Amino acid sequence: MQQFNVHLHDEAGTNALGAALAHALAPGLVIYLHGDLGAGKTALTRALLHAAGHVGPVKSPTYTLAEPYSIIIKDHTTNVIHFDLYRMSSPEEFLDAGFREYFNSDNVCIVEWPEKGEGVLPSPDIHVFLKVSGQGRDVECQALSDQGSQCLDRLRFIPNL
Repeated sequence: MQQFNVHLHDEAGTNALGAALAHALAPGLVIYLHGDLGAGKTALTRALLHAAGHVGPVKSPTYTLAEPYSIIIKDHTTNVIHFDLYRMSSPEEFLDAGFREYFNSDNVCIVEWPEKGEGVLPSPDIHVFLKVSGQGRDVECQALSDQGSQCLDRLRFIPNL
């Protein structure tokens, strides 16, 4: 399993990692974000989306469960679906909402709180674990598929020390 670990000293580091991830994306990727409340899952996603060309606000989908965004990857429009499953009471809610159809080779799906959809969510290509550490964050990215490994291979991120 390919892995990437980094300590981000501040919000600028989180934004830089989000930008690096944006440039490494490919359609079909499924990324799970793990971490406590306030660990930076939405902040990382917001930075990724803005770096990928989304103009405008990126709101946490805590109440809507999913927010779609259109970005350009290699001259093709790609949808990024940002899921926040924190408020789901059961995995069946995910199925009932019809969200599974978004997980395909055309979209990028980013899922916060994936453990709430355990058993019904498609497998991830990448796990991202975020943990508050001092004034910053510790981040661990794990590739779980060939596509996830290729994404991490494309990742060009050098943290400011």
